[in-house]
Amino acid sequence: MTVDRARRALVVRGGWEGHAPVEATELFIPFLEEHGFEVHRADSPAPYADPDLMSAVDLIVQCYTMGTIERAELDGLEAAIRAGTGMAGWHGGIADSYRNSSDYLHLIGGQFACHPGKDPAEREGTQADNYVPYTVNMLPEAAGHPITAGISDFDLVTEQYWVLTDDYADVLATTTQKVRPWDPWHREVTSPAIWTRKWGSGRIFVATPGHSLDVLRDDSVRTVIERGMLWAAR
Repeated sequence: MTVDRARRALVVRGGWEGHAPVEATELFIPFLEEHGFEVHRADSPAPYADPDLMSAVDLIVQCYTMGTIERAELDGLEAAIRAGTGMAGWHGGIADSYRNSSDYLHLIGGQFACHPGKDPAEREGTQADNYVPYTVNMLPEAAGHPITAGISDFDLVTEQYWVLTDDYADVLATTTQKVRPWDPWHREVTSPAIWTRKWGSGRIFVATPGHSLDVLRDDSVRTVIERGMLWAAR
């Protein structure tokens, strides 16, 4: 008799410490374990270059802001996803990783450009200068998607990502940058806030909210991320 093995999740975390990569990923590891995943942790993208390891991974959860990725690591990541490994992440841990690699940006399908902040007169030189009130708007066509079903538009006060993207992203939710008196742009700009991407036999899930632990604990944000991980997994 064949015994099915537990599904395996590789959690890759590190890079800029402002996103608390260890604490943030630890929020979601119990959820993965409750859903039958054997979880392995790594503090760099080095495991991506190990084809034996990657062939056995069903889900990659990445929280690695900025940093760099070597060619062999990127090739291993892309090959694993193409073969059916899922990838999921949030905020800068997936959408602002490895700026040295245009091929990584192509794989993920959206790149952080900026997070316009408060009125300059209100800034104090802290991360909170970039915290603004905004709404994540669910797209009507995503109402039946397993990641966003039953979730209504929700409001946050945190970094609002302005994302550069392409038409191959399957967008589930958006957010719109307003035009404020101190901004240099002249019309509102709408960016994806939650999207998926199919790559070969694999699936990719991205949510842009998630700058801090309190945002990740928001009911809507946490639910979307938990569902996104399960959706992406092989």
